[in-house]
Amino acid sequence: MQLKISILIFLFYHGFSLSQSYFPPAHEPWTKKSPEEFGLKINALNKAIEFAKTNEFSGERDLRVAILKGFAKEPYHQILGPTKKRGGPAGIILKNGYQIASWGDTHRVDMTFSVTKSYLSTIAGLAVDQGLINTDDITVNSIWDTTFDGAHNQQITWKHLLNQSSDWSGTLWGSHDWADRPPQEGSIDDWKNRNYHTPGTHFEYNDVRVNVLAYSLLQVWRKPLPQVLKEKIMDPIGATNTWRWYGYNNSWVELDGNYMQSVSGGGHSGGGIFINTEDHARFGLLFLNEGNWNG
Repeated sequence: MQLKISILIFLFYHGFSLSQSYFPPAHEPWTKKSPEEFGLKINALNKAIEFAKTNEFSGERDLRVAILKGFAKEPYHQILGPTKKRGGPAGIILKNGYQIASWGDTHRVDMTFSVTKSYLSTIAGLAVDQGLINTDDITVNSIWDTTFDGAHNQQITWKHLLNQSSDWSGTLWGSHDWADRPPQEGSIDDWKNRNYHTPGTHFEYNDVRVNVLAYSLLQVWRKPLPQVLKEKIMDPIGATNTWRWYGYNNSWVELDGNYMQSVSGGGHSGGGIFINTEDHARFGLLFLNEGNWNG
């Protein structure tokens, strides 16, 4: 089976080898090999693992509390989607697809925050492959409701949404674009009445705008994005059925007579991808092999 994907991702994977020799089958334990079989230095590998185990996130394991504390300076910030208490550090090291080391509970499902953006942008890549969108097209041509109202927003293309240079202005699911990581200087009135950057000229990391991308992709796919991900990616690569992709309690929309949830692109206000380490690793292998899974 071969999956050819136009990859439009926020997180890029470097230093990969195309000499992939093993792809883990679905519903079977991951085949393990020793680091020595690949000529790797076991002492150096163990040091890297120990570093990962002793340098976990320093905040609360109750991620609802951690999120509220982390974004306490944002006006009107609130939890709108599910959260989950996190486990301890966990990880896998792969070589040519084989598992050569692991630590922690690699089957535990946890929140993954902005790693969700890699999954979301994969959905965008699939939309390009299927001719649903062209990244240079003006988004308002496809999403003609009020989402892209106004002279500024009507300049935004799919590419601008994907590379976080849209400077989209508005409110989505009760969250304001200007309230997401506001500047340290100025007041709420200053942030609300800022000068706009021409789309494509200024990068700004903004989760409200990522959620605009998720909503826009829902409109063109016309079915829930987790369903698209499951059918097009996760089932073909043999992922488990334990992963979930959530939106917010107020992000439900009606399409073609059916209610669907518009998912979030991270855990800023809860939601996003909840997944275990091994399913993450399968997704990573797909990208390391340029969209080709055992084909």
